[in-house]
Amino acid sequence: MTPLVVLLHGLARGRGSMEKLGAYLREHGLETWSHTYPSRKHSLAYLATAMTELLVERAAGRPLCAVTHSMGGVLVRHLHDPRLQWQRIVMLAPPNRGSRIAAGLVRNPVFRWFYGPAGAELADASRWPAPPAPFAVIAGTRHLAVSNVASWTVGRWFPAGTAHDGTVAVEETKLEGMAAFAEVDATHTWIMNAPRVQSLVALFLRTGSFASG
Repeated sequence: MTPLVVLLHGLARGRGSMEKLGAYLREHGLETWSHTYPSRKHSLAYLATAMTELLVERAAGRPLCAVTHSMGGVLVRHLHDPRLQWQRIVMLAPPNRGSRIAAGLVRNPVFRWFYGPAGAELADASRWPAPPAPFAVIAGTRHLAVSNVASWTVGRWFPAGTAHDGTVAVEETKLEGMAAFAEVDATHTWIMNAPRVQSLVALFLRTGSFASG
C-alpha cells in the first residue's frame, strides 16, 4: 500500500507554509495530508495526542511517512502510538537537541505568552523520544534573510562561526541514528521551498537515502 505523506508545520505556522512542498511531492506521485494544529496553545504531549487521533482517523491503517518543519520534527518524535505505521521521516531544520534561542528566552513572559507551552519546551530536549521510524535531517545554513525576521534579531545570539539558518544551529538539528543528513543554502522560515530540499525530500521518501544512484 502506498504511504500517505504527512506534512507537519512548525511553531506559529500553518498548513499553508508546507503547501509548495506538498505540491512538489504530489507532482512526483506522492499523496500528502496536512493539518493546521494549534502549536502555540498546548504542550507537546497534548499536541501529540490530538495529532495521533487525527492520523488514526485519516490513515485508517495505511503506512505513513512524514515531512516536518522545525517544531514539527519534535512533534513527530512524540507520535509513537502503535496504531501509526511510520515508514520514513524527513525533518527540515528541526531543533532536535533543543533550541539555544528558546533556552535564552524561556523566562521571558512575552515569549511564553506568544509561543505557548510547546515553545517553552523547545529549550530542553533531554526527555524527547527518538523518532518512530528511519529519519533524515536537512539543515539550513543561510543565517541572514529578509524573510526570516529572527535572523536579524535573536539569530545574532549564535557565536561567531556557528553555522545556522537564523533560528536553529546546524548542530542543533543533528540526532543520533540519522539515516541521512544534508546542509542546504536556505533560511529557516522557507527551507521547505528550496528546490534542493524538495528533491532531497522526495528522494528519501522513495529510497531511504539522499544518494541518487
